[in-house]
Amino acid sequence: MHIIIGILAAIVLFAILVVVHEGGHFAAAKAVGIKVNEFSVGMGPLLLKKQKGDTQYSVRAIPVGGYVAMEGETEDSDDERAFNNKPAWAKALVVVAGPFMNFLLAVLVLGAMITWYGTSVTPYIETVGTDSPAYEAGLRSGDRILKVNGTDTASGEEISEAIGTAAETEDSVEITWQHKGDAEPVTSTVSFREEEDGHKRIGIQFRRGHNLLTGMGYGLVRSVEIEKEMLRVLGEMITGKGSTEDVVGPVGIVSVVDQTAQTGFANLVLLLALLSLNLGLVNILPFPALDGGRLLFILIRAVTGKAITDSMENAVHYFGLLLLLALMLLITMKDINTFIFN
Repeated sequence: MHIIIGILAAIVLFAILVVVHEGGHFAAAKAVGIKVNEFSVGMGPLLLKKQKGDTQYSVRAIPVGGYVAMEGETEDSDDERAFNNKPAWAKALVVVAGPFMNFLLAVLVLGAMITWYGTSVTPYIETVGTDSPAYEAGLRSGDRILKVNGTDTASGEEISEAIGTAAETEDSVEITWQHKGDAEPVTSTVSFREEEDGHKRIGIQFRRGHNLLTGMGYGLVRSVEIEKEMLRVLGEMITGKGSTEDVVGPVGIVSVVDQTAQTGFANLVLLLALLSLNLGLVNILPFPALDGGRLLFILIRAVTGKAITDSMENAVHYFGLLLLLALMLLITMKDINTFIFN
């Protein structure tokens, strides 16, 4: 039964990602006056369609991917609203809008989750475990932590991060705090205690706030950090320093979604953010047929003028699409062997 739930959850996640990504292209195209012939969710045979104005809105049978078909995108068109007749800045805006919306979705999702669970916005301790190293050192509920290892701290988030950093390499951490009503601060060395989950802690929790702007700010920071890590891993795979075993296609993603769905809705939402960041990053790579490849051609043609024709560019993108389909087939075969037969 859970595999059916996993498949349905994967279809929903795919649909959200496609609508957000292609919706970015669509909205930007409309904003700069480009005629959009079709907005499709899914690929392959047509299941449902609705015509509104110049645009046909479609749902297709294969629930992976989607597209926005713009006039003059893949062939010459004399229509003044065609993609090929628009200035370079307008084309570039349309191309980057998809990956940007993926990044924005991740920021909003992570920001909403952080806001829901709360952030340690104040340096005041909420609770101290009575059998914890912090309690043994003299820390109590209501105390304000001023410094961690001699560095000033202004919020619970900064304190938690500083203590976590120290826990990675040290067995103890120096804490400077002040009891409520006391004039003089106290400095003491607090030992870490390794918990069952393998993390080292001193046993304190901070008062948490649920400010939306603060949460969205942290959502932006976390999204940037995740993108940097994804870029690092991608760079290692390209240079041969990293493994490609963790690269998965649609079958692998369905398996991951299935496993994640069993751990709870919150983790499924977090996975949506990670997939959205990954989709945006992959699409902005300067490879033919991807958004990044189209952006590269827009920049090159803006400099070289008519040295490269639409037909020449389309031929390169077509070849790139064939390579991507071949790569996807190989990854899918690997996924089937890994997740189904093993």
